[in-house]
Amino acid sequence: MSRDTLINEIGEWLIDQTLTEPDIVVMFEQVCFRLRSVGVPISRARVTWPTLHPLFQAETILWRLDGDIEFEQFRHQDDASEEWKRSPMAMMLKNNITEFRRNLTGPNKLLDFPILDDLAEQGFTDYLIIATSFEGNTGAELHAQSRGLIVTWSSDRESGFSDDDLAALKKIQRRFAAACKMAIRMRIAKSVTETYLGRYAGSRVLDGAIKLGDGETVQAVVWYSDMRDSTKLADTMPAADLLALLNEYFECTAGAATRFGGEVLDFIGDAVLAIFPFENEEGRKQAIRMSTMALEESQAMIEDVNARRRANGDMPILFGVGINVGEVLYGNIGVADRLAFTVIGPVVNEVERIESLTKSLQAAALVSEEVAAQDPEKWTSIGMQSLSGFARDCELFALKSQVESKSGSVTAQKAQLKVVTP
Repeated sequence: MSRDTLINEIGEWLIDQTLTEPDIVVMFEQVCFRLRSVGVPISRARVTWPTLHPLFQAETILWRLDGDIEFEQFRHQDDASEEWKRSPMAMMLKNNITEFRRNLTGPNKLLDFPILDDLAEQGFTDYLIIATSFEGNTGAELHAQSRGLIVTWSSDRESGFSDDDLAALKKIQRRFAAACKMAIRMRIAKSVTETYLGRYAGSRVLDGAIKLGDGETVQAVVWYSDMRDSTKLADTMPAADLLALLNEYFECTAGAATRFGGEVLDFIGDAVLAIFPFENEEGRKQAIRMSTMALEESQAMIEDVNARRRANGDMPILFGVGINVGEVLYGNIGVADRLAFTVIGPVVNEVERIESLTKSLQAAALVSEEVAAQDPEKWTSIGMQSLSGFARDCELFALKSQVESKSGSVTAQKAQLKVVTP
């Protein structure tokens, strides 16, 4: 069987990959080994593509014949690194160049970029970069619009790449780019939906739960926090400073919830609505533990933030947290063409009312009896409290450590709290 036929078979295999949702890392590794198996002398290859992610601006995979394949994500930076500025890829994108080749040994040797010196020292002989756009753009537009990929191919064969090798790499890369296109877009779609909807809600939406009324009943610990004096702050602070303050507050609340497995469903002004879903009794205990640990972390974080703010002469950030547990309806609400994926139900309404009492009862956090029962040594009862809009009163609990630190006496503080009702 001729090599052209074998190259075509690799191309057909890649076309088949476009009809699935391939793992890009696995697919790239297989492409490299398949090319090696038909005589294309690659011994190192890297594919890089821009992405849309709140933390990362690009992703890359490095394959080496004698090493493990590596996947890496590059964080957003205000300024490009010196290494990037001095790379051939940066030069290509700046000058609309889609192909770049250098011989690293022999009479045509040209080492005009630092990376080429490094590769030559490692024994590589030939270096090729191909930029492939997903939409027919030039190299510069490819980078600016985050549509496409760049692959570097390196050889350690003494004679480097032949003309037939170069033709095979160009042909295969176009088909590889086609297979990557949908996979990268799915990665971006997953990143965007998780960023704006949360991990679980995002996966539900991508799985097809996008109709008005789509939803399910789930058991969950519900967390609700709200910042105090936000109206006053908004009236007295420059917009940029207020935005920075809100993000700092959200890091202490929503950030703490997500770090302990919670799902942030909504930012309601300066309020945070999150859930810790569970399926069974053991899951219930774990969800309550995680929500409590998130609360403790949020309190520790805000203490550090406020110490710094006070030292700078700034107002401290104050907020209350309510935590409840029970059954919620989790799904789409809104209108047919504009939906929100969230939770509704009495438990959600209760937790909002519970949080609203933190201000009048001078408590940083209040939880329901079901939450406090999981770790009774951590909580102290402040008695039965009425919740606005609910016929029955419910017993609420405050963190024992905070009650003691305020009054030096749990009993005295409980008596003080009981007499203050909404």
